[in-house]
Amino acid sequence: MDYIIGQSDEMKAVFNLIEKVAHSDSTIIVYGETGTGKELVARAIHQTSSRRNKPFITINCGAIPENLLESELFGHVRGAFTGATTTKTGKFELANGGTLLLDEIGDMSADLQVKILRVLETKEFEPVGGSRTIKVDVRIVAATHKNLEEAVEKGAFREDLFYRLHVIPITLPPLRDRKSDIPLLVFHFLEKFNRKNNKMVDGISDEAMEIMINYSWPGNVRELRNVMERLVILKEKGTIMPYDLPGHLTRKKSQVHLPQMEILEDGIPLNTAVSEFEKSLILQSLKKANGVKNKAAKLLHLNRTTLVEKIKRHGLHDYC
Repeated sequence: MDYIIGQSDEMKAVFNLIEKVAHSDSTIIVYGETGTGKELVARAIHQTSSRRNKPFITINCGAIPENLLESELFGHVRGAFTGATTTKTGKFELANGGTLLLDEIGDMSADLQVKILRVLETKEFEPVGGSRTIKVDVRIVAATHKNLEEAVEKGAFREDLFYRLHVIPITLPPLRDRKSDIPLLVFHFLEKFNRKNNKMVDGISDEAMEIMINYSWPGNVRELRNVMERLVILKEKGTIMPYDLPGHLTRKKSQVHLPQMEILEDGIPLNTAVSEFEKSLILQSLKKANGVKNKAAKLLHLNRTTLVEKIKRHGLHDYC
């Protein structure tokens, strides 16, 4: 897999699955946190398949306004809507014979989900404002950072589309769950950015590497890539040392002991106990969410603003 870097057991399992499914035309859905490399997996599937010499087209369903996404997917005819001064070819037609990656499909509206389902079932569609039916031969790979099963249960994602997409699921592990790949990635990006920027950074010290291995990387491989680009550009030459690393990688987090809810002989102030218990739950949620406040707030069924206020009150800024 030239597109993906990894030697861990977790990534070997992913590579094995890609090899097995690439030569079929089955629909694939790739799950993974932001920055884990979902598009790279889709590209590897395409390049390993019999469609490799045909187009590989991507579209991020969460990055395009809903009123424009239908036109991007299916195209439109001239005069279909205000501003449609020319006919536009959509992504499905552009990908004909090849592979179409529907990235962040979990962000797609219910109306568009129906139209995607129809294309998956019939292999045909009409451009926006048009009456001519276009038939296509496209292999679909979908990707999302969301749990679509939960979205189905909440009514946020169509169950019939879910089962159409969920033929072969591939789940990418977060970088924190494949730490043995971090040195490999570090040296890959070191070489890449040395070459790109004409720099001469020759390595990284054991201490600096240990810090990078122990960091949780909430932004996954994308975050590691960005850190390495910054390090190479600023260091220019020599060996990367701990003092070269960004502060958030080296910041030590003090231990917080979780409270023991035990009533002593002389009792315990209830307000104090409740406050300590709240602090404990917030700390656990931040750890589980790797310091991402939005995720921690969801775990506690709070809105983000309320959680931020409580973090400030309890002095838990170091855990964000």
